[in-house]
Amino acid sequence: MKQIVHIILLFTVLNNAAYAGPLREWLEGRKAEKQDTGQSLNGESSSGAITLPKDARLLKDIAYGDAGEQRMDVYLPAHAENAPVIFMVHGGGWRRGDKASNTVVENKVARWVARGFIFVSANYRLLPKADPLVQAGDVARALSAAQTRAAAWGGNPAKFILMGHSAGAHLVALLAASPGSVESLGVRPWLGTIVLDSAAMDVVQIMESGHYRLYDNAFGKDAAFWKSASPFHVLTADATPMLLVCSTKRPDKPCEQARVFAAKTVGLGVRAALSEQALTHKEINQQLGLPGAYTEAVERFMGTLDASVSSLLAVPGH
Repeated sequence: MKQIVHIILLFTVLNNAAYAGPLREWLEGRKAEKQDTGQSLNGESSSGAITLPKDARLLKDIAYGDAGEQRMDVYLPAHAENAPVIFMVHGGGWRRGDKASNTVVENKVARWVARGFIFVSANYRLLPKADPLVQAGDVARALSAAQTRAAAWGGNPAKFILMGHSAGAHLVALLAASPGSVESLGVRPWLGTIVLDSAAMDVVQIMESGHYRLYDNAFGKDAAFWKSASPFHVLTADATPMLLVCSTKRPDKPCEQARVFAAKTVGLGVRAALSEQALTHKEINQQLGLPGAYTEAVERFMGTLDASVSSLLAVPGH
């Protein structure tokens, strides 16, 4: 009975023009915040054990710092030797999400670990404990730690591909836009970066216009902070090659920001590619690794980064 009353009240509010807009914006913000974590709006999680490719191994909760969140999972193919490494950063509105979520790892591990890639999925400290710049620092520390340990795992520390989705896409874009800013954390150059559906490429533009509440939680009111946390504003000519994947189905139109960012990147003499996909925000993450045109488009970019990457992508999965 209580649920029915809540539904009636919701429809009453939605039909009231004075409240419909703000409420819809709030619902869209909640949806955007939760979709990429594998959670429904009632908080259910899709994290769980996945089936590993034949003879693959999982090294779980490898520490790269003292905080409990500073952990990464490493998926190792059988007989890895000088293998390229895909380093993945989850999303979740900068305040939730997990490295082991099925939407983050399942199809990517099945596709790429089976072909001989090492796949790393990292956690990082979240809001309110850590703002996005601190989070980017955590990602950099995790990347540095993975590069340092790569040889012991059978990987090549010089052949990393950085990848992130949603809030994680913002964080990897921030590092990729200005790699020199994290050299002091021990990060070595990496091959390239795959940005999976970030709508926060230009944080200043977002905060100066209408936006979801989750951006206020992440970026606050300090205009100087907006600029320092904005990939568009920290972009340098030393940026890594980037593939910007964006959803054409999202109401906040991330492809518009991706096009502007790509144009600026190319203008600086850095390679940037754009892949617009008719997929939802969640599907951009979840379906990567499944056979089809979308995964193939991402792999075409990956194959241009290094000959050894291209050769592994040509190997059928097991």
